[in-house]
Amino acid sequence: MKNGKNILLLGLLAAGLSACGPQSSSSTDNSGSSKGNKEYDLLVWEDQSKSAGIEEAVKTFEEEHDVTIKVVEKAYADQLEDLRLDGPAGTGADVITIPGDQIGTAVTEGLLKEMTVEQAVQDIYTEAAMQSQIVNGKVYGLPKAVETQILYYNKALISEEELPKTTDEWLTYSKKVKTDSSYGLLALWDQIYYAQGVLGGYGGYVFGTDADGSYNPEDIGLATDGAIKGAEYIKEFYDSGVFPTGIIGEQGINVLDSLFTEGKAAAVISGPWNLEPYKEAGIDYGVMELPLLGNGEHMSSFIGVKSYNVSSYSQNADLAEEFVAFITNEENSKVRFEKTAEIPAVEALATDESILESESAAAIAEQSKHAELTPGITAMNSVWEPIDSALQTIATGKAEPKTALPQAVEQIKSAIAATQN
Repeated sequence: MKNGKNILLLGLLAAGLSACGPQSSSSTDNSGSSKGNKEYDLLVWEDQSKSAGIEEAVKTFEEEHDVTIKVVEKAYADQLEDLRLDGPAGTGADVITIPGDQIGTAVTEGLLKEMTVEQAVQDIYTEAAMQSQIVNGKVYGLPKAVETQILYYNKALISEEELPKTTDEWLTYSKKVKTDSSYGLLALWDQIYYAQGVLGGYGGYVFGTDADGSYNPEDIGLATDGAIKGAEYIKEFYDSGVFPTGIIGEQGINVLDSLFTEGKAAAVISGPWNLEPYKEAGIDYGVMELPLLGNGEHMSSFIGVKSYNVSSYSQNADLAEEFVAFITNEENSKVRFEKTAEIPAVEALATDESILESESAAAIAEQSKHAELTPGITAMNSVWEPIDSALQTIATGKAEPKTALPQAVEQIKSAIAATQN
């Protein structure tokens, strides 16, 4: 793949992003101001239902440094927006947890503080995870967890021995079992987050890379011959009727999840965030790496990284930096996995037997070898909407890939140019 961020051996680690019980050692609620408040020294925004994973570490850090830390749970995808509002007002967190692909934007906006992190500390994390935290050679956070897509299959509908090995075989199987209430493989290939696993296998890419490995936003590979060929392959699934019309568009993810949890789909492509929800729905499922594509290439996927970062508005930044390094070290990363099942980003844990003994861990670790880092530069913000719209017109038969994809790339280029003016 032309995208230089292809991960040959992330050697991931474990099983998914299932929810665990909340509440951290320091008060955990849904409010809280920061800074001048003498009741605590640091305000930490943790992900929803994940504060139990750092409860013990927070207590230890408080005791060792004679400080008080307040932990507030917020949806990690929304924390950057909250910081934009609360940071200047002095009520934002000192430490936040955000998706790695938001780092570039956050740095551009001046929301994150550059961190001083020794190379020895950086080296404990997987290369891809640490790379997501570096912008222009400077470190702006430390990796908390990683995720990538895997294949879920319903054991009541299809056994492991019967599982198709390629997407061609899945298409044939899906045609055979398709009824008004029965489906084979379902995937959200009208969204680039999922479709890149196919496009990339045929030679498409989001951004090319320069000699130093950094993304080149002027080199967009979503309308190359390979990308068009990949989109034409995706179109075969929609044209054949094996994907219901309901899984196209904003509600697609809800329809896909419902069909699987209702026992109407033999398999779906999703992420580790569904390990617990699918289990709670009573589905006896298995998981494995994504299949080979019709051209023999392994299906790719995006790797997402969650991180802890220090706000540029923090009035106790040195302590916040020390806390981030502590909370993401090997020992605390392993405990967080045990409490939340979030996949650690620490290299040494890649071979930890207590982590890799699970089926989901093995599937994620194997798929990681074929995955690529989600671009974290600001230009990526201009990619999602145009390319998703193009893929949806292809899925619904309103446009051909050779027309829709070049138009989307032109829109992306225009959007990128507008942000630079």
